[in-house]
Amino acid sequence: MGTLAAKRSTVLLLPGQGSQHLRMAAGLFGTEPVFTTAMDEVFTELGAEGDRLRADWLAERPAVELDHVTRSQPLLFAVDHALGRLVLSWGVRPGAVLGHSIGELAGAVLAGVFALSDAVALMRDRIRLLRDGPPGGMLAVAASPQEVAPFLGGDVVIGAYNAPRQTVLAGSDPALEKTGAALLEADFTCRRIPSLSPFHSPALAPAVEGSAALIAALPVRAPRIPLHSCYTALPLRPEEAADPEYWAAQPVAPVRFWPALDALLADGDAVLVETGPGQGLAQLARRHPAVRSGRSAVVPLLPARPGPPERDRASVAAAREALIGLGAAPGSG
Repeated sequence: MGTLAAKRSTVLLLPGQGSQHLRMAAGLFGTEPVFTTAMDEVFTELGAEGDRLRADWLAERPAVELDHVTRSQPLLFAVDHALGRLVLSWGVRPGAVLGHSIGELAGAVLAGVFALSDAVALMRDRIRLLRDGPPGGMLAVAASPQEVAPFLGGDVVIGAYNAPRQTVLAGSDPALEKTGAALLEADFTCRRIPSLSPFHSPALAPAVEGSAALIAALPVRAPRIPLHSCYTALPLRPEEAADPEYWAAQPVAPVRFWPALDALLADGDAVLVETGPGQGLAQLARRHPAVRSGRSAVVPLLPARPGPPERDRASVAAAREALIGLGAAPGSG
């Protein structure tokens, strides 16, 4: 096992829209100093809105529902970033970072592309533009993009290709409901993803128009850790990282998680660490032949489902031990 582990790189997987849930990772707040500091840094950057965001995150009954763009996006960013910081504090040295949707922006901070304050400014402007954007949603379908293609219509499009038989559709609610009914009638399994906006669809293009201007004013650096793009499915080149249009297009462009993961694992085996709420990306990664064969491994940081605070802490402790056992993190001794 030691020889195999030595050949593996460590990859951070950062989830995006749809993985949020009530009090996600809140069991670590106040008990894991690195995580707590990183969360508070994001809240501080957001000013008064950060105080309201923290209150809703820690509340059993938030004032604003977590699926709203003003809550899901900044909290997913904050939790992904803080968990990534926690993993780095264990001495883990990632060979790559792969973020899904808003997870890519958190990954860009960990990879050194943006300073935290600049990424928060980008995200705050994006939320400002999207909060009054067209309502809609997202629908996960147990089918390939080719299988769902005949059912697309109106403004419903493929928003994400997550796995060989997991495709996410996005669009306005009436059109999405019609498409979902047709898919169910054809015996496809469908599930609504927690979202009140049609992320990764052209429906959001008018809402984010002009956002590249703010991004162009932000300092950008070449990734110091390879940042694999969920949009090109390739490592982000320095010129792409410096292109404001690349970041401005993220809410509209389709996510290509599976092709990105496939290309990443084609370069070598890896320990894939999900640093975000739930285990959605871990479940997808376990379907990959490199993981099913045992050459690559998957380690989620948090429980698959919401639970009491102590479950968060136990899950993180178990993940750290797993990473030590796999040679991805140095032992405490």
